[in-house]
Amino acid sequence: MATDSKTILVTGGAGYIGSHAVFALQQAGYQVIILDNLVYGHQDLVDQVLKTPLIVGSTLDRDLLTRLFHEQAIDAVMHFSAYAYVGESVSNPSKYYENNVVGTLSLLDAMVAAGVKTFVFSSTCATYGVPQALPIPESHPQNPINPYGATKLMVERILADYDKAYDLHSVCFRYFNAAGAHPNGLLGEDHDPETHLIPLVLQTALGKRESISIYGTDYPTPDGTCVRDYIHVCDLADAHILGLEYLLKGGESTVFNLGNGNGFSVRQVIDAATRVTGKPIPVVEAERRPGDPPALVGGSDRARSILGWNPQYSDLDTILSHAWRWHQQRHG
Repeated sequence: MATDSKTILVTGGAGYIGSHAVFALQQAGYQVIILDNLVYGHQDLVDQVLKTPLIVGSTLDRDLLTRLFHEQAIDAVMHFSAYAYVGESVSNPSKYYENNVVGTLSLLDAMVAAGVKTFVFSSTCATYGVPQALPIPESHPQNPINPYGATKLMVERILADYDKAYDLHSVCFRYFNAAGAHPNGLLGEDHDPETHLIPLVLQTALGKRESISIYGTDYPTPDGTCVRDYIHVCDLADAHILGLEYLLKGGESTVFNLGNGNGFSVRQVIDAATRVTGKPIPVVEAERRPGDPPALVGGSDRARSILGWNPQYSDLDTILSHAWRWHQQRHG
């Protein structure tokens, strides 16, 4: 498909997953406009690496959105601008419902008013809650156990209704643990505060943290620690391009899981990081955290069969080596 005339609006495009999606879109020949409030995004990455127009603003600003869709010939929207700290969503749900639900509603209504009908949504496996079976299929019941997951599920339901009422077509990607960094070393994960295991482990290897905590060593898993499905961020970005092209070719609204289909335990991640970095990584064993399921692993057969998605970086050592290169140059 010729893409030179297609312009994609990427909300949250200065953030971790969004920036990798922008880069992938550019590599595929699309024009990209980023909308980001820069609460968690990084303007330096947009300026120095992505070099694409950045509009600093919020999806809650309906006047801004109306003006944007009026002034730019936007063909589709990729939506990454959610707040995503599970713990914070429990302590401050208002922030999450406003940004993740009201902000998305504002964006969708601006799209409908402008006649833009193609929407790729960054959802989450957190909509499933505690898994009843592994690997988790898309048909698994959705029972989120925190406000973050609830906000994403609400948007999925809104999208189903907007498809019927307004002919707005969407792909929802429910993904598992995004990890790694671009192999070019120019894009990667840089959250403040950081809550994800792999960057915390690598910060420990860099000497930025004294130790890494393992929360719970008595889970019913092979080594007693939690098992999670880590998916390389570039593989996630590739899936978003495939989802966009699926919709542009007339595909119906649908949902896809994105995961590796196999999980790695906390201990396996730490052991792999020790191998990749060649550094000692001190470990502190701690009590379980409430709400942590023993294992989360996703089945991605639908994305593979329907979209032709084929993850390139499913090996844990590869994921960690890319992340390590990024952390060394960003924080070393």
